[in-house]
Amino acid sequence: MPTLSKLYSMQEASEHNTKDDCWVVIDGKVYDVTTYLDEHPGGDDVVLAATGKDATEEFEDAGHSKSAKELMETFCIVVSVSVVLGFLYLRKK
Repeated sequence: MPTLSKLYSMQEASEHNTKDDCWVVIDGKVYDVTTYLDEHPGGDDVVLAATGKDATEEFEDAGHSKSAKELMETFCIVVSVSVVLGFLYLRKK
């Protein structure tokens, strides 16, 4: 069973919103995509706009390919996220 590693509020997660430190929350997972921003085909501004919220809908609406989704998994830093009263309970992989 995964162990609780830290409790973050969405506000804290949203602080990772720059080219030097960028996290996105998609489908219950947290991704540190900082190193991928310059390579993102849609530009870094698209990714930066997805910080600070659940970006699942935006990610799915963009029509990402299977290979893009597989690549995304390499940036996963937290496997399970439960949103309770505005807090993210982050569990280690």
